[in-house]
Amino acid sequence: MIRLSAFADESDNSLEGQIAALKRNGISLLEIRNINGKNVMELTDDEAKAIRARLDEAGIRMWSIGSPINKVDINISDEEHEASVRRGCELAKIFGAENIRVFSFYNALDKREKMLNRMKKTVEIGNLYGIRMCHENDKGLYGDNLARTKDVLDNTPGIYSVYDPANFIQTGEKSSDTIPALAPRAFYYHIKDVVAETGELVPAGYGDANILGLINQIEGDKVLTIEPHLKIFGGYVLNDKTVLKTKFKFETNIEAFDAAVKGIKDVLAKAGYKEENGVFVK
Repeated sequence: MIRLSAFADESDNSLEGQIAALKRNGISLLEIRNINGKNVMELTDDEAKAIRARLDEAGIRMWSIGSPINKVDINISDEEHEASVRRGCELAKIFGAENIRVFSFYNALDKREKMLNRMKKTVEIGNLYGIRMCHENDKGLYGDNLARTKDVLDNTPGIYSVYDPANFIQTGEKSSDTIPALAPRAFYYHIKDVVAETGELVPAGYGDANILGLINQIEGDKVLTIEPHLKIFGGYVLNDKTVLKTKFKFETNIEAFDAAVKGIKDVLAKAGYKEENGVFVK
């Protein structure tokens, strides 16, 4: 069984707009990143509680906190690092989320031991709260290519993996290498696609990330978080240091988000999955 989650901030900045995007596309899980003009980590307890209440009312469950934890310079202080991780965990408990997306630091290529110690501390704090810490491979961080992502996963006991196929393509890796090496060990997946030659983001199935091959590797019950990146959205400049290049032009963020959902649903259909009551089964 496969369930879909989404970064609904790519459809709308507001909570109500994000709920509408999920409802419109038959998605019942949210990976929260930016909402009502704030990054999730900037929310107060009261704001988080109000969001949780509204999501509960709408029948939407918080799958993961799409946090920027560890997407910072390795040279931040221990106190700042640990406070960030604890705050993410506190928010996760309020939201009822069991997972937090984390990264593996900028400027850490020559500071591997420090990076690994910080990753271990991230997991240690997560364990205290009963939260899974899920490492995402991303551009410019220690864990951006295949070898260093494996290094993080192999040497951080208790870390989970979020596999992002497009991010690997953007660092020069081939899906034929990363899918067999990392897809089977991923806890969940971020779904976006990219044309390798041009760096243009496209809906799933239109690029070189081999999303169909990825889906065919999945066994058991898994979650796919749709991360469209098909049009500039409110929080993009807060989360990514690169220029967004897209192949297809969409008039609105709503149109781009819906196209991304259709893309992955089409790939799931090609892989033999059928949508039944909001989940995909073979």
